Order: sequence, then C-alpha cells, then structure tokens
Amino acid sequence: MEALIPVINKLQDVFNTVGADIIQLPQIVVVGTQSSGKSSVLESLVGRDILPRGTGIVTRRPLILQLVHIDSEDCRKTSEENGIDGEEWGKFLHTKNKIYTDFEEIRQEVEAETERISGNNKGISDEPIHLKIFSPYVVNLTLVDLPGITKVPVGDQPKDIELQIKELIFKYISNPNSIILAVTAANTDMATSEALKVAREFDPDGRRTLAVVTKLDLMDAGTDAMDVLMGRVIPVKLGIIGVVNRSQLDINQKKLVADSIRDEYAYLQKKYPSLANRNGTKHLARTLNRLLMHHIRDCLPELKTRINVLAAQYQSLLSGYGEPVDDKSSTLLQLITKFAAEYCHTIEGTAKYIETTELCGGARICYIFHETFGRTLESVDPLGGLTTIDVLTAIRNATGPRPALFVPEVSFELLVKRQVKRLEDPSLRCVELVHEEMQRIIQHCSNYSTQELLRFPKLHDAIVEVVTSLLRKRLPVTNEMVHNLVAIELAYINTKHPDFADACGLMNNNIEEQRRNRMRDLPSAVPRDKAAAGGSQSGNVGEQSDGGTGNWRGMLRKGEEGPAGDRAMLQHPRPASPQRGHAVNLLDVPVPVSRRLSAREQRDCEVIERLIKSYFLIVRKNIQDSVPKAVMHFLVNHVKDCLQSELVGQLYKTGLLDDLLTESEDMAQRRTEAADMLKALQKASQVIAEIRETHLW
Repeated sequence: MEALIPVINKLQDVFNTVGADIIQLPQIVVVGTQSSGKSSVLESLVGRDILPRGTGIVTRRPLILQLVHIDSEDCRKTSEENGIDGEEWGKFLHTKNKIYTDFEEIRQEVEAETERISGNNKGISDEPIHLKIFSPYVVNLTLVDLPGITKVPVGDQPKDIELQIKELIFKYISNPNSIILAVTAANTDMATSEALKVAREFDPDGRRTLAVVTKLDLMDAGTDAMDVLMGRVIPVKLGIIGVVNRSQLDINQKKLVADSIRDEYAYLQKKYPSLANRNGTKHLARTLNRLLMHHIRDCLPELKTRINVLAAQYQSLLSGYGEPVDDKSSTLLQLITKFAAEYCHTIEGTAKYIETTELCGGARICYIFHETFGRTLESVDPLGGLTTIDVLTAIRNATGPRPALFVPEVSFELLVKRQVKRLEDPSLRCVELVHEEMQRIIQHCSNYSTQELLRFPKLHDAIVEVVTSLLRKRLPVTNEMVHNLVAIELAYINTKHPDFADACGLMNNNIEEQRRNRMRDLPSAVPRDKAAAGGSQSGNVGEQSDGGTGNWRGMLRKGEEGPAGDRAMLQHPRPASPQRGHAVNLLDVPVPVSRRLSAREQRDCEVIERLIKSYFLIVRKNIQDSVPKAVMHFLVNHVKDCLQSELVGQLYKTGLLDDLLTESEDMAQRRTEAADMLKALQKASQVIAEIRETHLW
C-alpha cells in the first residue's frame, strides 16, 4: 500500500501538464495562523531549508509540495543519467525539466516566483507553486502550504487580507479528498485555535483533521502541554502531535534540520517521556504517510469514477470541435446539406434535438395558425365599430332623394365590405408571426442541431444571411397573397352563398311582414290597388311629420345616439317662427340632438345588422381557412423546398471555400486543450488500472 502515494503523485503530474484542477486529488493541507510554525513543520518533514523566511506574512502563494522517496540504488542511477551531483534534488513545474541540487537555490526560486505573481507588497495569490523533492530521507507525501491566517493588514496589504486568506484556505480544505493539518502554537490557548476553528467548518466530524502543536519548548515556565497532547482540552479524532521547531537563532546560525530533529527527540524524552514516541517530527511524518495512504485507498473508487466521467465528457467535447478540415469542398457541402435538413426537420417536428421548454418550429407555426390567428379572428365583432346611426345613414344614402319602399341591398353591401376589411390586419399579422418563427429556427439549428457551424463563424453568418434573405424575399409575396384573399372577398358579395340563404329568407319574411302590416293599417276608403303607392306616400309623409329634415340631421350627429337597446331620445323644443320679411336659411335653423326611431327604421336596421353578421361569419370562416394555407404554400413550403438549392447556389463556390471555412480564433486552441485533457484523463485511468492489477487497491 506504500506505493499508493507515488500513484497519486503520478496523477498530480499528469494533470499538472495540462494545468487543470478539475480532479480533487488526496493531499495534506497545512493550515495555521501567521507565525504558528507551519513552514518549520514542512521543512522538518523535508529535512531541508526550502521555504522563505522573515517577519509578517511570508507564504503568499499556495505551495504544493510533493515528497518522493527514492532508495539509494534508484538515486544513484538517476544521478548518473542526469549528471546530478548529490542524492537529493528538486524540480519546479514552472521551470520544466530544470533540476535543483542546491536547496538554497530552491528557496530563492520560491521567493522569486512568489514575487513574480503576487508582487512585493505582501499581497497574496491563489495561483499555486508546484515543487517536487526527491530524497531517500523523506516519506511519500503531498502537502499544500498556505498563507497564515492574519487579522490586521500591514504595509500595502489590502484591507480585506483576512477574507482573501480565508477564502484561499476554504478552497483547499473544502476538497473532501484532503487531510487538514491544523497547526497551533503551544504557547497559545488551544481553545481559541483559528486553525481548528477553520477546520471544523468543513470537517465538523473531524474525520480528516490532524492537529499539530508547535513550539513545545516555548511554553511558560511551570506549564506543559500534557493535557493538550492527551486530547483533554480539544479532542481531535485523528490525533494531536507535538513538535519542537527551530528557533530564529537556530535558523540564523544555519542549524541543520537533522540536528534540530535530534534535539527535539532529546527534549521530548526529558519533558514528556511517556509521550515521546507519539510525538516529534519523525512520528508526524510516519503518521501523515499512513493517514494519506488510507485516505487515498478510500478515495480511489470515487476518483476512478470521476476520471471516467470526465473522459467521456471531453471525448464528446472533442468530437463537437471536429477534426481539422482536409477536404474543404466536401466539408462545406456537408455542412450546408446538414443545416438545410435540420431546418426542414425542425419545421416538420422530426428534429433530433427537440425543445422541452417552449414551442419551436412547426409546432409554433401550428399554434400561430390555430390559436393566435384563430382566436384573434374570433374576437373580431361582426358589428364592431358599426352603430345603428351608421346603418341607418347607409340605408338613407342608398335611396337617394326618394324615400325607400324596401331596404336597399346597396346599403348592405357597403356596410359588409367595411366589416370584412377589418379581417386584413390580423391576417397580415399572422404572416409576420410565422416569418419571425422561421427566423428563430435558424438560431435553433445553429445552437442545437449543427454545432459544427460554431467552428466556422463566417460560414455560420453567411448561412444566416442567405436564409434571412430568402425569407425576406418571400414575405412581400405572401403578404400580397393574403391581401388578395381579403380583396377577393370584397370584390364580390355573394348573396347566393348556400350558408347565406337562411339570412336572405329572414330578410324577405321581414319585408313581407312589413307589407302585410301596412295593408292592415290602411283606411277602408282607400282602394287596395292603390295601397302600395298610397301606403308609401302616407308613410313618407308621416315620417317627415315625426321630425322632418331637422330631426334627421340631429340623428346623424356622432356620439349623441343612446344605448343600442334604448331608441328613445330626448328632443329640444322646436325653433320659433322666423320674423316676417326675413329670408330663412334652413341649414342654420337649430335642430334637435336626436329623435326616436320609427318602428320601420328599427326593423330595417335590425335586418341589415343580421345580414351583415351572417355574411361576415361566412367570410371569416373562409379567411381562417385560406390564410394558413396561403402562408404554408407561399412562405413555409417554398423556403423548405428552395433552401438547399439556395444555400448551395450562394455559398458553394471555389472562391469562398477558404474564407467560409476559417475557424474561429480560439477553436484550434480549445481543440488542443480538450485533446490534451482527454489524453491526461486516459493516462490517469491507466494509472488507476495499474493499481488494480498490482493488487494495491
């Protein structure tokens, strides 16, 4: 099982090559307050001085430190192959294959790389530094050193430095595959440990937290850390390990880490003899190694699943990006044909990608025809905008100077044309809505059906332009046809229409009833053969006697008529007689505002209104049926039939091949990145497969 940690190191190397952080690998995250001794603990584990030193915040970028144990034989072979003088060396990810044998140079490189990204104003950065140490004196570990928690900004540090550091810490310890190494100084109160407080936020059960108590030798005289190390103050499930750090004087005097570890062991034997074997740097290294191995073993199944899922996703992504174009002529024709097919399939409802959130394509066109357009027509009132005064005025105007004996048909035709004309605007709006939906289908096909077009933005724009132009050319043709459909209905009012026969019969019966009523009301002295003429004259005279010309003008004044169901209107008193000897202008004579309609006028208006409504419903039914058919023939079907040939004719030209098939600037880069990531994931999958074969897992 010892070989599990090198496997994780291999996986880390694999993902470092593509600069990806999509896999959360098992690692040990070191957390603590500023100057709590975190860096000293790490250097003790390495056995070398590799980290920057100083006052204030020193660690300003995450340092991912991989310790790789190599035996003496492997060390000798590697040294000979690479011309290395020594048995320990280091490598940075950002310096590629450069090998560092001087650990002072490693420390300087860490400082330089920190300032390169974070600057020299004590600011921090979340971009990590990757360092790998090869040595026969280390155990296999992967550790992350983070900036120390601080409360007060100093110098040029931003005011929210505490928040920035905590967010950076949270980013790493929120990884469920990480082990949290909470570092606290022994000369501080364990109950107020910031490191343990932060650890408990993301590991409330403590299943992946190990506490380290540093600076045991700096406690106040007369006190010790026995209760803390025994877990009596703050219990920690994975344990509490105490260590003794090098003092600043030791560091200044270049005291070796190995000498410091020996002094640490002697101190523990003297001060804590019963706990000496369970504390100290060597015990900490062994414990971390053991915990990390068991943690890796527990994480591997989920890690394997995650890698396989990502590999499938990147394979699909790479397929979407497509291969570099070799045969441009064939590729262009293929893309044009596929787009045209997908456009037609979207209209027909047979597209591969079907919307589930809204109506699209042919389904929306159907909705426009039968819901939007149909309901709009049904909402048009056959008598809308037509008042009784309008009807009566049309009847009077159609009779000329002679009073009418019957209701004139000309008045009906005049009024019904006016009402039928109101169906034209909804019909043209129906054409507009269908045109807009066919425009939307272009974007739908680009986004869902033919993602290959995203590789070639110029080809995509050209296709959109061709289809838009085709739709634009068909719009006036379709509008003209719909206009003609309404004009056809207006051109000939077919009063012999079968559905209109009942309405005509109603009008005839009404006229006959009027004739019988007049005959019944005639005086007995009037001969029946003169009834028609006499009745007409009598009716006209009587009608004039009801109000004369002045009353008719008053009735025509707009807005003065009463409700439809109440024909009785108040009248003003008649004007006084003109003075003798003065000329009279009848048009200047004051007139009543309105008058009561006669029974005949009321019947005539009702007949005309019924006829208008009956004929309007017939025409509306025709329009509701013929407009969708016209739109389908002149717009939808024509575009479907001509789209392929239009695209080929406009775009399939030798001179346009290179320009149209020019990839977007970032497409080649994204394809390369996806290919590298897929290769890394496949390699990682092979590494995990090797673990199973060697029975390590």
